[in-house]
Amino acid sequence: MNWKSVFAIAGVSVVTSVLSVWGLGKIYSSSNSNGYQESGKMPANYASFVEGNGVQGNTPVDFSAAAGAATPAVVHIKTKINARQVTTQRQRSPFADLFGDDFFGDMFGGPRSMTIPEQRASGSGVIITKDGYIVTNNHVIENADEINVTMPNKKSYKAELIGADPSSDLAVLKITGENLPYIVWGNSDDVKLGQWVLAIGYPWSLDVTVTAGIVSAKARSLGLNSRKSNTPIESFIQTDAAVNQGNSGGALVDAEGKLIGINSAIASQTGSYAGYSYAIPVNIVRKITGDLIKYGAVQRAYLGITYLPDDAPEEEFRKAGIAQGEGVYVREVPEGGAAAAAGIKPGDYITAINGVKVTSGSEMVEQVANYKPGDKVTISFKRDGAAKSTTVTLKNRAGNTDVVKNDANADLKEKLGGQLETVSKKDAEKYNIAGGVRVVSLGEGLLSNTRMQKDFVITSVNSQPVKSVEELMKLLGSARGTVRLEGVYPGFEGVYGYPLNLNPQQENGNGRQ
Repeated sequence: MNWKSVFAIAGVSVVTSVLSVWGLGKIYSSSNSNGYQESGKMPANYASFVEGNGVQGNTPVDFSAAAGAATPAVVHIKTKINARQVTTQRQRSPFADLFGDDFFGDMFGGPRSMTIPEQRASGSGVIITKDGYIVTNNHVIENADEINVTMPNKKSYKAELIGADPSSDLAVLKITGENLPYIVWGNSDDVKLGQWVLAIGYPWSLDVTVTAGIVSAKARSLGLNSRKSNTPIESFIQTDAAVNQGNSGGALVDAEGKLIGINSAIASQTGSYAGYSYAIPVNIVRKITGDLIKYGAVQRAYLGITYLPDDAPEEEFRKAGIAQGEGVYVREVPEGGAAAAAGIKPGDYITAINGVKVTSGSEMVEQVANYKPGDKVTISFKRDGAAKSTTVTLKNRAGNTDVVKNDANADLKEKLGGQLETVSKKDAEKYNIAGGVRVVSLGEGLLSNTRMQKDFVITSVNSQPVKSVEELMKLLGSARGTVRLEGVYPGFEGVYGYPLNLNPQQENGNGRQ
């Protein structure tokens, strides 16, 4: 072998090696499967840091100013429910289907009386005006006979309940005072994932307590308010700020001390904090508290649709022809509703309300909750792949734009469904009863789950006489679990009884807005 051959072979080897290394480098650099990132470049979602709007340097996080501004406006709420006598229903007779509900009533189905002892509880609240209006959770003050408020400086006040809204789990109280410290409204639409937040309240009846965390999710729906209302408002801000029993009704504030939510619930299998807590967005809080103070009742707007719930199986979204997070799929558009009047049809899916993008039912509910009946909003939606928009004039539950009057039993009536009316004195004499409540129609609520027929006249609840719709609402409003409705059918002999479950298990069906 001569030297020319040796140099030729060596040259070919070097060129081959260089080309191999270059080729492999090109292959790896164009592949996304190697797990490496290109040095010196940032993806588009980090644009805020590239533009200088992100975290600057190593500035330490200090919440002392925010805590100092907000804590004087967060109060301790203590409630008392007086001892009371109640009547409960015994186990239903196993022979009822064969012999009738009343055949073995004395042995199985008869009512029994029991005394519920005095109950005391506590929670938190937030002063929102200098003259003493306070927002808290409905579940903090529900059924309370006495409400006391204690300030961080230990000064105590008797509180008056101004109004409550089970649909959103919010309530407004009033104490008598002047130039009280109050919290400044923030804007929950501006809340971003990862931002720092503080939870302020009175956990375990301790003195005012501050915990810190970040916003870990938005527009969470947990199904909590559906236990109290057929049309719940849920679009929680989820944080990892520690919240425990007693924090309910307290403040969730941003790093400037501004209110961005009312702490309401925790995710826990033990009843104590286990990682996540949930707050009602302040934009919903501000709208509902304003209505309760001005009108004594929430002026709730309805779009007039039923929609595919956020937690529906993925298969349901595939059948609808959309992906989860793409929009809110419209299942039904009842006649007479706001959506029907605006031309929205089943099969459309809503993508934005007044320019605010909505990707889930809970986001849509949150946006609509910011408006009142009569307000006009622009609805963006897609139909058969084409983007469209329409102007909708929102309506109230009754299908009009009238101001809703204060009715403490509105949510219970809606839950029962149907139409009820007090029996006139003339008809009561005719039916040989002292009085009662006629079921004019059953509707689609809890009454329809019983075996009663329309025109049934309710004369008692758990053996306690009922002579008017108001008396019926009062008895049902203080009852829990299953009660027994007794009454008569005009023109027929005998007294009939029907069990009514006031707290049925919720089924995953349509969302309603």
